[in-house]
Amino acid sequence: MKRILVTGGAGYIGSHVVKMLGERGYNVLTYDNLSTGNPWAVVRGKLFVGDLANKNKLRKVFRDFKPDAVIHFSGAIVVPESISFPLKYYRNNVVNTINLLEIMEEFRVNKFVFSSSASVYGIPEIVPTPECAPLNPISPYGRTKLIVEKVLADISLSNSDFKYVALRYFNVAGADPEGEIGFAYPEPTHLVVRSLKVAKGEVNSLVIYGTDYPTPDGTCIRDYVHVMDLAEVHVIALEYLLDGGNSNIFNVGYGKGYSVKEVISSVERVTGKRLNVVEAQKREGDPPILIADISKLVKTFNWSPKYDDLDFIIKTGWEWELKFRR
Repeated sequence: MKRILVTGGAGYIGSHVVKMLGERGYNVLTYDNLSTGNPWAVVRGKLFVGDLANKNKLRKVFRDFKPDAVIHFSGAIVVPESISFPLKYYRNNVVNTINLLEIMEEFRVNKFVFSSSASVYGIPEIVPTPECAPLNPISPYGRTKLIVEKVLADISLSNSDFKYVALRYFNVAGADPEGEIGFAYPEPTHLVVRSLKVAKGEVNSLVIYGTDYPTPDGTCIRDYVHVMDLAEVHVIALEYLLDGGNSNIFNVGYGKGYSVKEVISSVERVTGKRLNVVEAQKREGDPPILIADISKLVKTFNWSPKYDDLDFIIKTGWEWELKFRR
């Protein structure tokens, strides 16, 4: 049985990956400082509470658990916050990742799946955006992801045994269709989650940031991928590396997009609630359109998503929202 260490496995995306790994027979250990994660979200394997800044704790985990591979989620993820507090993002997302990579090198663990982001593209010159598109992030968050990708590439050049897959996510949404886990953000900023909070009555209004983008209805367009489809791609990437695959980078999305207004319409349709929507000025760091070109992912792994339906994505999120009690 392969042993997989998942950093940030108590968070939203990480917990869904941990669940899937456990169901597929892997021995999984979550390493999480619980700053945004939750112990109850780790429904498979074991949880070790620790921070990536603490290299002694990391050493203990590697010495005792002896992982065969690492899937790395830990990091700060809110674009506007990264603009206000860039040092927090460089420390969390870059310095702490380097700590992890140094411990991996120390213990000769050479398989690494990295949670990257479509933010590395900035405002894309090509839509849908392929992996070979120019990389021009426009936020500290996006720059931290790109820096780590470059670090990984340099390590793989210096150490022929080190192999990694970086997965550039587009917008992740929805929840475990079985209702076992889901999102639990203390202050949700993601459009889908915040919309559901408004529908539930926990948030007064939904703010649309910008209605004059160069898109059909003037609002931003994003490629929304269900969290369980994203989890499956992580497992596929892991197995690719364990089977001897070479380092690679893949977009993860559905290859199509929905505008902010289209998402709001879907939320209202699924929940039966009318949302209180407020229009505001554009935010710095928001590209008008982000849609993944997923042809490389599909071709390499013969991948096809299971949950490519916006209403279904929102339905699973809504069912979780109705069930979840903080």
